[in-house]
Parts: sequence; structure tokens; C-alpha cells
Amino acid sequence: MKRICSILFATSLLLASCNLPDVDVETSVATAAAQTIEAALSQAAPLASQTAAAESSSSLTQPAQTESAAGSSSTPFASFEDVTNCRTGPGVDYERITQITPGFAVEIVGFYPPNYWVVSTDKGLCWVAGEFVTPSGNYASVPTVTAPPTPTGDALQNVSLQKWDIFCNFATNEADITIRWIDLETESGYRVVRNDVVIAELTANTTEFIETINLVSGQSVGYYIIAYNNKGPVNSKVITLTC
Repeated sequence: MKRICSILFATSLLLASCNLPDVDVETSVATAAAQTIEAALSQAAPLASQTAAAESSSSLTQPAQTESAAGSSSTPFASFEDVTNCRTGPGVDYERITQITPGFAVEIVGFYPPNYWVVSTDKGLCWVAGEFVTPSGNYASVPTVTAPPTPTGDALQNVSLQKWDIFCNFATNEADITIRWIDLETESGYRVVRNDVVIAELTANTTEFIETINLVSGQSVGYYIIAYNNKGPVNSKVITLTC
């Protein structure tokens, strides 16, 4: 019985093979394999590109480089809370070149121990006392400098005023001011101070100052004259003029 069944099974297989179309077995197997590999690859995670890798590396290193470069190139500046004298050297024996007012920052170009800065202003380089300075920027790299020689020469005598006049125009609320003084012999120049503020720089051998200001009836204004040379400044007495 088993032999008969085997013969019948073989016969059925033979008949089935006769009815199949003519197919290349090797081609079918290769096609199926390729389709299987393609499906597997489509489900796998994509690999990172070279561009993405470069961007990742840049994002890790660039901020540190940028911060370091900014710190090394920061220009040092000095700012001030009060009006500060800036002189030709470190100390009151040196001539004052200018006054630096609050709200302005000037570049620091040198340091003189223990506590003086050399700064660049519109009047040139000059020295300020460190106690009045708020430094900023990369001031640790500022070079240390030496002081110029201490000024020599004769000190000035006080300025002697000769005459002062005021003419008040009440129609326009203006006043014409005239101040005269005796010329000194060794001065480098003069400064006019109105209400404690320097308002004019005058050359040596000047003996007169004239200006017109707004001044209403009953209002007063104060003046004095400063003479200076390389030994320092001297002042006249203060005068008060009233309309």
C-alpha cells in the first residue's frame, strides 16, 4: 500500500511539473535575495554624512575659540565718576593738559606704578591718578612706563586782576563781561574759570578776557583766572558780578 501511495505521489509531482511555465531557477532565487536585502536596508538607521560630522565638530570647538579671541583683543579704557585732571606726568607738579568729565571713556596706553594711568585724549597723551579711574577691557596687558622728568623752573606768582566790568542788558537778559589782569613773565598760558568750570584756554601774554552770557536781573556769576607753567598753576582771587 505504501509503495502504491509513493508511486501516486511521484506521478502527481511529474504531472505538476509539466504544467509549470519555463522559469530560470537561478534568476528567481537571485531576484528574491535582492528584494530581501533591499527591504532590510530600508529599515536600517541612515549613516551620518561628512557635512553633519563637520557641523557637529564645529559647534563643539568654535565658541571657545571666539571667546578667547574676544578677550585677547579687548581695548582697555578708563572712565571717571568726577571731573579729573589729566597732566603731563604723575603728580600735581606737572602741568594739567585737560580735564576729563564723567560720561567719557578714554583709551589706556600705559601704567606707572603704583597707581597712575597714561591715557589718550583729544589733547594728546596725559596722566591720571588711578584712584579716580574705573578701568575696563584688557588693561592687564598695558605696558609699564617711566615718568617724565620733574618740571623745573620758577613757580608763578598769583595772578593779579586789574579790572573787571559787567554791563547788563535787561531787555535781552544778557551781560557783557570784561576781565583784565597783569601779565606774568614765565607763564605757559591762562585759563578762565566761570562758576568753577574752565570755559576758556588762553595763550601766554594774554591780559584780557571778554564774553557775553545770559544773565537775568538779580543773578550773579563768579570768575577767576588761572596761570600755569611747568611748575604748576596759580589762581587769581574770585570775583562775583551781578546784574
